[in-house]
Amino acid sequence: MAIKQVILAVFALMGSTAMAAPSGLPAPLTDDDFRPIDPAEAALGQLLFYDPILSGARDVACATCHHPRFGTADGLSLGLGDGGIGLGTDRVADKDNLPEERIPRNAPALFNLGIKDLRVLFHDGRIAVDDTRPGGIRTPLDEDMTAGFASLLSAQTMFPVLSPDEMAGHYTESDVARAVRQGVLTGQGGAWDIIARRVADIPAYAQMFRDVYPHVQQPDDIAFTDISNAIAVFMEEEWRSDNAPFDAVLRGQADLPPLAATGMDLFYGRGGCSDCHSGPLLTDQDYHAMGAPQIGPGKKARFETLARDEGRAEVTGLPEDMFAFRTPSLRNVALTAPYGHAGSHADLAAFVADHADPVAALARYDAGQAVLPALDVEDDSIMSDPAEVAAIAAAVTTPPVVLSPDDVTALVAFLDSLTDPAAVKGRLGVPDAVPSGLVVP
Repeated sequence: MAIKQVILAVFALMGSTAMAAPSGLPAPLTDDDFRPIDPAEAALGQLLFYDPILSGARDVACATCHHPRFGTADGLSLGLGDGGIGLGTDRVADKDNLPEERIPRNAPALFNLGIKDLRVLFHDGRIAVDDTRPGGIRTPLDEDMTAGFASLLSAQTMFPVLSPDEMAGHYTESDVARAVRQGVLTGQGGAWDIIARRVADIPAYAQMFRDVYPHVQQPDDIAFTDISNAIAVFMEEEWRSDNAPFDAVLRGQADLPPLAATGMDLFYGRGGCSDCHSGPLLTDQDYHAMGAPQIGPGKKARFETLARDEGRAEVTGLPEDMFAFRTPSLRNVALTAPYGHAGSHADLAAFVADHADPVAALARYDAGQAVLPALDVEDDSIMSDPAEVAAIAAAVTTPPVVLSPDDVTALVAFLDSLTDPAAVKGRLGVPDAVPSGLVVP
């Protein structure tokens, strides 16, 4: 019997006062939905994830912008990578090494990235499964893509280290940044190779790679793909999330409290949320223009001045993809504020309310609710331009949904039921130290 039928039968047995389970509930996640994990590989990846050795100036780790203390993100609307000091909402610009810009998009959470059905990553989906490309993965590097990445998640890991605003830094600061500036990314002497040689020169890492990967016989055999593969396996193990109260409902083991159950009914019914937030991850892994406000520098080349972020159209060049962004997973969403591709909303209830009628919400958006470390840059150039706001609004095709304040409260209660304490805490945790001897975020 299908799980939905089981749940419906349980409610029927409870009597007429019980709330009927909504239609459209996904099947529960099982071990078969996730890639298998090698514990030794995950342990190696844990150290690399928290080690700033991977950044150009050796001061930014993956964990700087994706920390368990902030729901595997950074608690900021738009973060500061290179040129920042501190962690999460305490992070500030380094007066002696000011960032050129904020990171242009909100740091996404890292839950359930080990699921086998993972098809796209990044807000614009610029990394995706594509059987026509080398290694079965499409990335901005196209035909220059290095072989050897074991998964889509592993391929994603290689890009933050190449971003000047995230981990690479300014071209005057390091050999990695200079290689990025020159466009030398792959091959001997490329940015990835420089990073791999740094890691290989640390005896503890060299030994761990020999122990984990049979093809690594000596330090020179360590490639950036090995580093990336290990980090990916760590993330898959650390933040697997399938034991939230919602998962107990899907398995027929429990019911939600009344308010959350009302929210679930709205989510899968009149609210229309599940039209996009479908499946066990609560995402269709597709792209939709939902009128989220645009703050910060936008996605632009260094020589461009317009702060616009065109979303999926940045990848496809298609007019119909303008201002469309990937549907985010809602796993542990109550802990991953701020919300939106640019982190426009610090409060989940406010985002839900505005998301229901995004066109009307754009007209009243107050950028004061964003969480932005002080930096002498212009953050509201798009939202202060009526023509730009109108263009974002015109891309929205989803009809508005009328939600009362009580509806919003119920929906947020349901979203709270997606929080998995084990996933939020993590399984290996934050290491006390890393083999490079650098400071752990």
